[in-house]
Amino acid sequence: MLTEPRAGRLAAWGNALLAGLVSPDDAVLAIVGEDAVHRVEGLPGESGQVGLTLALGRLRTLGVTGLRVALPAPGHPLGLSGPPEFNARALEAEEAVVCHGAALGLVPDVYEAGPEGVQDEVVWHALPVREAPPADVPSLGEAERELAEALRDATEVLTRLDVAGAGPMAETAVDAYRARAERGREVLAPGYPARAVRVLELAQRVGVLIAVATESGHGGAVSAGEMAARGEALRPVERTARRAQVAAYNSVVEERERGVR
Repeated sequence: MLTEPRAGRLAAWGNALLAGLVSPDDAVLAIVGEDAVHRVEGLPGESGQVGLTLALGRLRTLGVTGLRVALPAPGHPLGLSGPPEFNARALEAEEAVVCHGAALGLVPDVYEAGPEGVQDEVVWHALPVREAPPADVPSLGEAERELAEALRDATEVLTRLDVAGAGPMAETAVDAYRARAERGREVLAPGYPARAVRVLELAQRVGVLIAVATESGHGGAVSAGEMAARGEALRPVERTARRAQVAAYNSVVEERERGVR
């Protein structure tokens, strides 16, 4: 949760492009980010891998009007609607993009690139999906309320287990969040409501707290039983944060469906 999902960048800036709010060059630049290159494989009408600019244009001609994010985890097919083959690929990647307006989904494969593997190349695989409501995605309002409660729960668990003061690793995680928060305006593309930005930033904050708890050593939990209790206590918090991320990324498509825009 400390890094932005590639599916989030693709959906956010793809939605801005489909709405005519950004140029293709700006959208592709934002989607690729610090990666070396992104390509798309398996698009109808294309025989091999194509560049991201061509792929986004092809999706438009295929009838795609919006892009949704899925962030599934074992036992939680968040944002997915099937079929099983697509769900399995998305679960393995832990993320996917589902097209609205055409029965297609995109799942990333990431490969190390460059002489020392310092950058990544991403190949998005286009696969058939079932046109049905995505699983377990809350509204922005629901996500915001759930996150406020989750943040209190996470803070309470960290304090009780003495993880908040767990040393340099915890401080590094918090500093990373603060640095990213300064760039928060860049996380979501033009066209997203302010509430979506707020929900996504809060979800990321909760994600940092979870990372502190799971990556900062034992903290005050000195036994295996206490470590298990920590994981059990934070599992629903992590689930809430993922649901909120998906709600934020998908908000413009949901609003368009309801006729808000």
